[in-house]
Amino acid sequence: MTPIHLLGVPIEEGAGRRGCIMGPAAFRTAGLAEELGALGHSVVDLGDARPDSVETVETEHTHLKFLPEVAGWARSLHRHAFDLAGQDVLPIYLGGDHALSLGTVTGHVAAAAQMGRPQFVLWLDAHSDFNVPASSPSGNIHGMPVAFACGLDGFPDILGKPLPARLDPDNLCLMGLRSVDGMERDLLQASGAHAYDMRTIDEHGLAKLLLPFLDRVAQTNGLLHVSLDVDFIEPAIAPAVGTTVPGGATFREAHHIMEMLHDSGLVSSLDLVELNPFLDDRGRTARLMVDLTASLFGRRVLDRRTQSY
Repeated sequence: MTPIHLLGVPIEEGAGRRGCIMGPAAFRTAGLAEELGALGHSVVDLGDARPDSVETVETEHTHLKFLPEVAGWARSLHRHAFDLAGQDVLPIYLGGDHALSLGTVTGHVAAAAQMGRPQFVLWLDAHSDFNVPASSPSGNIHGMPVAFACGLDGFPDILGKPLPARLDPDNLCLMGLRSVDGMERDLLQASGAHAYDMRTIDEHGLAKLLLPFLDRVAQTNGLLHVSLDVDFIEPAIAPAVGTTVPGGATFREAHHIMEMLHDSGLVSSLDLVELNPFLDDRGRTARLMVDLTASLFGRRVLDRRTQSY
C-alpha cells in the first residue's frame, strides 16, 4: 500500500467565521492516523504546515478578506503539494477551511503536468466554490479555489507567480451542490465542468453519475484529487461547519462514494476541509469524517466493531 502522509492546515482566514483553525487537531483527536493504521496503512504525520509571510497582494478587489494571509497559505501549500506529489506517498491535507485548496489543488495540477499525466478533481461540497473576486458577494476566499485552479480571470497574484498549469474543467466533477451564487452559476455552467446538484443525485443516483468520471480517470492514466467538505453531508449528522445547507448527502450516500473511490484504486491525494470543532456536538462530525476517510481507504462494514449495550 502507498504510505499515507498527513499534513495539518490550520487555516481559518478564508472562511466567514472562526474555528476551522482547530480542524487538524480535531482530526487527530478523533483518531484518523490510528484508524488508517488499523487498516494496514503506513501513516506519517508531518505536523502542521506554516504559511509563507506575505505582507501585501496587489488587487483591485479590496473586498477580498484576509488576502495576504490566504496568499501565504496558498503559496506554502502549493509548494508542499507539488513536493508530495513527486513522492511515492498519498497526502491527506487536514483542514482548515476550503481556501487551502488554492494551494493543494494547484500544486497537484502542476506536478501532474510535469509528469505528463492528466489531473482530475472530485469536489464533494454543497458549494461549487467557483466564484471569482468580481462575482463573490461575501469576499470570503474559501468560495473561490475551484475557479482559481481552473485559471479563470480576475484573480490577484495569490501564488506570487502565474499558475504553472490549469485544471481542465472537463477533468472536474462537483457533487452535492445545493448553494451556488447567481454569477457563480453562470461561470460554472460556461466552464464545461461536470456539476451535479442534489436533485440530480436524487433522480439518477450517485453511482450512475460518478462511475463515468472514474472510468475517464482510469482510461487516461489520470491522477485523482478528492476534496471533501464537511458541508457535503447533511448538517443534521455533520453540524460542525460554518456553512450548513440542508439537504446534503446522507450517511449511506457519503459512505457509498468513499467505498466506490476505494474500489477504483484511483485516489492520489485528499483534502478534508471546513471542520469547525467549535460548532460540533461532542466530536461527532470529526468522528464521521474519520469514518468516511477509513471507508475510502478500505474499511468495510464487516470490519466495524459493534457497540456493546
